[in-house]
Amino acid sequence: MRLQLAVFFVTSSLSKLISAKDDGLARTPPMGWNSWNSFGCNINADMILGNAESLIDAGLDKLGYEYIVIDDCWHAPSRDPNPPYAPRADENRFRIGIKALADEIHEMGLKLGIYSSAGTMTCAKQFGSLGYEEIDAQTYKEWGVDYVKYDNCYNEGQAGYDLVSYNRYAKMSHALNATGRPMVYAMCNWGEDGTWNWAPTIAHTWRMSGDIMDSYDEYDDRCPCESAINCKLPGFHCSMMRILEYAAPLVQKAGPGQWNDLDMLEVGNGGMTTIEYQTHFSMWALIKSPLILGNRLWTMDAVTLAIISNKLIIAMNQDALGMPVNRVKKTLVKNRQGEVEGNVQIWSGPLVDGAVVGIVNTSPVAQTISYSIAQVYPAARGVSKKYKVLDAWGLKDSSLGIAVDNWGKWLDGDISESGLMAVDIPAHGTVVHKWLPLAPGLSGTAATENSQKVMKGEL
Repeated sequence: MRLQLAVFFVTSSLSKLISAKDDGLARTPPMGWNSWNSFGCNINADMILGNAESLIDAGLDKLGYEYIVIDDCWHAPSRDPNPPYAPRADENRFRIGIKALADEIHEMGLKLGIYSSAGTMTCAKQFGSLGYEEIDAQTYKEWGVDYVKYDNCYNEGQAGYDLVSYNRYAKMSHALNATGRPMVYAMCNWGEDGTWNWAPTIAHTWRMSGDIMDSYDEYDDRCPCESAINCKLPGFHCSMMRILEYAAPLVQKAGPGQWNDLDMLEVGNGGMTTIEYQTHFSMWALIKSPLILGNRLWTMDAVTLAIISNKLIIAMNQDALGMPVNRVKKTLVKNRQGEVEGNVQIWSGPLVDGAVVGIVNTSPVAQTISYSIAQVYPAARGVSKKYKVLDAWGLKDSSLGIAVDNWGKWLDGDISESGLMAVDIPAHGTVVHKWLPLAPGLSGTAATENSQKVMKGEL
């Protein structure tokens, strides 16, 4: 049964979801691994291949992780000195060349990504692509590249206005398209100049914030903006929760083929607790961010593997409907002295076969709340008298230990649309519930009528 709960979101955003970048790529958020978070500039061909092999050995390729992305510092000291000044890889660290590396990655059944910047230099001061878009795109085609991450450093001041940034990034988009090779175009301009308003016409994904750091909610002056809207200095060293807060009003901009990118995952890098990493992975997935791993795959522990292998969470990220969750409630949590020490957030959204509810507790103490699906997802009203509910992290406290194969646990009994469910959320934790309706006869017309009422403000 397919419960069409998304009509409201689809109709109200239809104009946004039809773009010039509707080329069949990235119909669901890209999944893969990137070298930067763990290795920075300390990369070479053997390291890239080793992590690709580890990805396969861990079974992650079977879950959808497919892109192996070489980030900054693959470059030779300079371009080819002869026209047309093609990009070159460092011959010491990439002795086999990028083409041979791509061939090996492809033989594994994976895809290769590469990095550049829409500036005169990359962020690590290697040669950039500004002014060399056509020869770089053509070279990427010849190398067999499948994914291009395109940064924003040393942009010669070509920013500050939407059209200026658009034109700079559109040059690479057009150059990639002109090669005829399908390549995912992942813009990384940090949300500068309202990226989400114009990137969908030229890119498959776009960063909407400064760079992430491996921290739950640590404040850092280098990530100064309270909101992504009208942020003039996106910065870097942004905590996971700060980026989540930035993303809340922007979910309406995403859909199949065009995604808000909340930055690479930090799961397994050591700066957060297991529960915090579950929150990180859950919310990136539900908001439909690309799931690009940033840990050392060849040394990851069982807990890290279990989190990034949660099949239910991944399935929600890759749901064919492609609609992100929306934050529908945010309740402050106060201590005994009346001081605010966090909040409890409820996010909800449609899936092809039901709906998902994510409940986030940002406070330092466990919280208990009660909710019904009718309260937090109005489009569900009247669709089904009964639901089955699946807790996506339900086995985390089980004697079975780390549930690598499947974290999910069905909650006892059927639940009505207005039935209240008590939920315990650990400090800094997240509970994710998938709601599956048990009344197939109501799925079509009821959901459509309710979604239209939501649009009119009647529900």
